[in-house]
Amino acid sequence: MGRPTSLTLRLTLLFSAVATVVLLAFGWIIERSIEEHFAVADIKELKEIGQAVERSLSTLQAKPDLARLKQRFDDVLVGHHGALLHVRDAAERRLYTSPGPDLSAIPSPTPQRLSQGVVHQWNDTKNNYRVFTQQVTGQNNGSYTVIIAVDTDFHLHFMKEFHRTLWLMVVCGIAAMAAMGWIAVRHGHRPLHNMIGQISRISANELNTRLTPETVPAELTELAVSFNELLQRMEEAFNRLSNFSADIAHELRTPVTNLMTQTQVALSQARNAEEYQEILYSNVEEYERMAQMIRDMLFLAKADNGLTPPNAEEIDLNSEVRNLFDYYEALAEEQHVSLALEGNGKVMGDRLMLRRALNNLISNAIRHTPENKTVTVQLSMKSNQAHITVSNPGTPPAPEHLSKIFDRFYRVDPSRQRSTEGAGLGLAIVKSIVESHGGEISVTSDETCTRFLVSLPVTIVE
Repeated sequence: MGRPTSLTLRLTLLFSAVATVVLLAFGWIIERSIEEHFAVADIKELKEIGQAVERSLSTLQAKPDLARLKQRFDDVLVGHHGALLHVRDAAERRLYTSPGPDLSAIPSPTPQRLSQGVVHQWNDTKNNYRVFTQQVTGQNNGSYTVIIAVDTDFHLHFMKEFHRTLWLMVVCGIAAMAAMGWIAVRHGHRPLHNMIGQISRISANELNTRLTPETVPAELTELAVSFNELLQRMEEAFNRLSNFSADIAHELRTPVTNLMTQTQVALSQARNAEEYQEILYSNVEEYERMAQMIRDMLFLAKADNGLTPPNAEEIDLNSEVRNLFDYYEALAEEQHVSLALEGNGKVMGDRLMLRRALNNLISNAIRHTPENKTVTVQLSMKSNQAHITVSNPGTPPAPEHLSKIFDRFYRVDPSRQRSTEGAGLGLAIVKSIVESHGGEISVTSDETCTRFLVSLPVTIVE
């Protein structure tokens, strides 16, 4: 497929086409008006001569004096330049013929039309004439055929020259309109070129640059606003990517450093088998932490690209939560925390993915619950949606943390032990799983409790 024609060329051609149509239309109207003017003037002249001839014939005697009649008709033609006259009686005898072409060769119209008078065109191979033919009744009830002609060559020559001038004007007008249109379009596109210049200067280090919608024409305001919104999204995504890369490097640096330190210490002097075994066990813990971090990041990457579509099966949320309570019972007893479950609910979704989301929420709640307090999971069904609320008492996070709590590698309290807090991907994974099921997750807190609310549609959203 070829490259589309430039907008400047399109508009220039459009201006030229409009100019062509307008000039041709005006030229046609003017040409028709001039032709009509000539025709009206000729017909008026023909009929004036015809009326004068009719008056002369109305007083004609039975035996006319041809010399006197000729003088009378010559007088009629005085003042009518180029007019010709031919008169004959019913017996086809010529009463008068003016010098010039033989008008008797002109075909006579039908008697019905002849009585009313007929105007038509005629040429004698040399000149062109407008002819008026009429039948006149004289004083003695004699019938006479009157043929009057005027030369139209001057008119035709004028119209030919006018037609040539018209086409020259059209061509010049098209050229002038094309040039003016090109200049106007280029001038009109100047704000767009200015925007392009601003956009071309934007780089990864200047994503905070914004166009000013108030300084561009109204037609480009929406484009400027949309582009600013695009830059805003790109800047946020770029910052998240930069932070994500920095967080990955930071998270991986610690276990790698631990592995290197422990290995260097182990190699610094000879040790027995038990000491080497203890060092290897310590290294395995670091490897497991790195492997889990990598698995979590791969899961989030697949979720971002829609590569983890949920499988549809009916899930009893009450049963899933109870199984997780059994799994975390030992950890809860160790931290002197109680687990409580209220309500019921069922959804269509991916069992393993939802189990992982519930697992992350419950483990997060247990870690942040003070001793002798209770983690509560409430299930309910409302308006074809299943609601899951995980509540844990304790010191709530500061308000500025709530908006970032689902961000990757984000920790409310960075001073916590890494072995208990993890890499800060748990809640980000929960959000990805919930959204892949067409649901929503939010967090609220007050002075005594923090609540995570998950809303899932009963029917899975593909």
